[in-house]
Formats: sequence, structure tokens, C-alpha cells
Amino acid sequence: MSETTSPTRRTFVHILAIGVVIIGAGAQAAEAPLPLQAPNVVPISADLVTSGQPTAAALARLSEQGFGAVIYLAPPTVSDAVPAEADMVRKQGMEFVNIPIPFNNPTQADFQAFVAAMERLGSRKVLVHCQVNMRASSMVFLYRVVSRGVKPEQAYESVAKVWSPQGPWKDLLVAELRRAGIEFEPY
Repeated sequence: MSETTSPTRRTFVHILAIGVVIIGAGAQAAEAPLPLQAPNVVPISADLVTSGQPTAAALARLSEQGFGAVIYLAPPTVSDAVPAEADMVRKQGMEFVNIPIPFNNPTQADFQAFVAAMERLGSRKVLVHCQVNMRASSMVFLYRVVSRGVKPEQAYESVAKVWSPQGPWKDLLVAELRRAGIEFEPY
């Protein structure tokens, strides 16, 4: 600004600058919660998120992000499991469900247990996770398509962000889709 700028203009510019600083400070105070610290986080909807194993710090903040339940789909004995995850979740007033699906042997019973858990949780915001989001993305895909009527092409986009199911997982997806009368070939 030159020295020939009028006092009125200088005052306006200063007021404008102060307003920007105040608005900026307010925006910082109203920031969204930190994103979930976990591998392969895939938000499905406002009330459903899949991921790999969250950090202990992330698990301790889930209720602050509006979660009401956690479904863990790996055995709690896997090497990267967070010790006492169930207690951490429950201490926040949330429900914790563990369906320990062996990675090399997912079954129809595992899928049925997952559907039952999802139905019981109702409208709560749910985090479904495993180690790297392979089990979780696959089970959520099946649930959305078979139980909720989402088009498989649309629901599969969330799986494809993480992996391309092979072996027993592809077999399970195809079997459950066929059982429900749905023609779709996972890629």
C-alpha cells in the first residue's frame, strides 16, 4: 500500500485483515475430528466405515468421531491386533463385536454372524475393520448387496479400492451372491 492511500482505505484494509484472521481462527477451532488412523480407510456412508487395524490412539478416539460400535473381523491373536481393543471400545460406551474369521477360510456362518451383528447395531455409526480391510471390505460388500439391496457394481467399488478378492474370499462372495440370486462376478 502506498503512502498516498487514503486513511479510509487503510482502515478498511486493516478491518478486512482482522476479519480474515478472526475467521481463520474460528475455522481452526471448528475443525473436523482427525481422520481415522488406520490403513485402507474406506468411508461407505456417514454411518459405516471400513478399514484395516486402527492404531490404539485412533481406537481411543472413536466415540469423539461419532462411532457407536466396532466390528472386528480378525482373530484377536493376530500379530498386529491392539491388546485390549474390546475394553478400549467399551470404555467409550460403544459396542464391540469380534467375529474372528480365519483369513484362509471365510464361511457362510461368518457372513451370517456379520449380518446378525449389523442388524442388531441398527442406526449406530459402525467401524468394521480387520488387519488391512480385506475381510471388512468383503463382508460389508456382501451385507450391502444381499441384505440392503445395493447394486453389486456400486457396492464393489469399495472393495476394489482395497483389493481384488481371490481364492476362498472370491469363492465366498460368489457363493453368497448366487444364494441370494444375484448375478455378479467379482473382479
